[in-house]
Amino acid sequence: MSGFRSLSSGLRALQPEAFGADPRGERLARIRRSPHYKDGVFVNPGGPARTRPSGSALDFAKVFFDKEQRPRRSPAGTVPVHATTLADLAEPPASGLRVTWMGHSSVLAEIDGQRVLFDPVWGERCSPFPFAGPRRLHPAPLPLAALGPVDVVVISHDHYDHLDLPTIKALAGTDTLFAVPLGVGAHLEHWGVSADRLRELDWHEETKVGGLTLTATPARHFCGRGLRNTQHTLWASWVVAGEEHRVFHSGDTGYFDGFREIGAAHGPFDATMIQIGAYSDFWPDIHMTPEEGMRAHLDLQGGPGGVMLPIHWATFNLATHAWTDPGEGTLAAGRAVGARVALPRPGEPFEPGGETVPGEPWWRGAARAPVGGWQPLDETTVEAKADTDSDEPKGAAEGGEAPEAVPAG
Repeated sequence: MSGFRSLSSGLRALQPEAFGADPRGERLARIRRSPHYKDGVFVNPGGPARTRPSGSALDFAKVFFDKEQRPRRSPAGTVPVHATTLADLAEPPASGLRVTWMGHSSVLAEIDGQRVLFDPVWGERCSPFPFAGPRRLHPAPLPLAALGPVDVVVISHDHYDHLDLPTIKALAGTDTLFAVPLGVGAHLEHWGVSADRLRELDWHEETKVGGLTLTATPARHFCGRGLRNTQHTLWASWVVAGEEHRVFHSGDTGYFDGFREIGAAHGPFDATMIQIGAYSDFWPDIHMTPEEGMRAHLDLQGGPGGVMLPIHWATFNLATHAWTDPGEGTLAAGRAVGARVALPRPGEPFEPGGETVPGEPWWRGAARAPVGGWQPLDETTVEAKADTDSDEPKGAAEGGEAPEAVPAG
């Protein structure tokens, strides 16, 4: 038997560091005590969710390798990135709340004097390997080291496009705290984050950081990084509430009725950050379409109040829809219900409480136009665009700096 143990240990040693570590000891015991853990796995609200493509492999391959549609999954030209600098973020937000979308699901929220960084991914690929896997379609708006001090890093779940090894290792050398779902702390400790800097929560549990209250709330998704998906780490959405403001970050999730309950318990929110990309008919239970994302926003708010920021799109090619579809779909969904939607370029700070928020469909300049052309902008979007144009020269970023443009990957 000792030979088998030695072989097992050797195989573990050969695994990529990015696979992380499985929960053990008291952490695993706590997982097994969770009311959301049953028959050896965490279970989703609303019943089982399909976590792998439905239908046949042939059906999926036909869509994935379609010669006409595949080019539309990436930008045709360059992606405009706001050249965020420390100076952009040095002055405190006038309203007390400022949000900066860094691309995909990475968001810096400056809320009531505290700085919260959601799902930071600064790595070149969302993959365990540096030479393979989905590659960034635009650069990070600024180096991680130039972001400045962060009070707490919030992680929604352990997939590679939300929990990034190089980013976590860089942050491990700072004083920041980490708020993570139950079990995810095993990965972070494996990568050098000390246990005393971890706040590991089950759904409906909360922790305090400075003047903020962070609550892990349910989501409909799944977990896993290695060859064996043990379902031993939880996934979550998050509520962050300060003295004056509160925000919601969806993480990855399918639509479910629990958004109404989260809104009733913790809302309404000054801003919701809602996943609206990487959806597909092949996995409808675990990612939302733009229409479902807008429905979730309305559920959380009890109506069209607050600002909805679409996340989980534009940075990585993770599904079969066109690169522009999440942005265009959110634009249309917001227009249909009269909701206030923020559409910043990656790295463009904005204050949800301001008179205007970024509203220009910036992605159109970097994309292949759809058959029949782009949908016309409604009056609300045109006004937002006019406000932006009046503040800065065409093609320039806020503060007079030209947005960084890079070749599409």
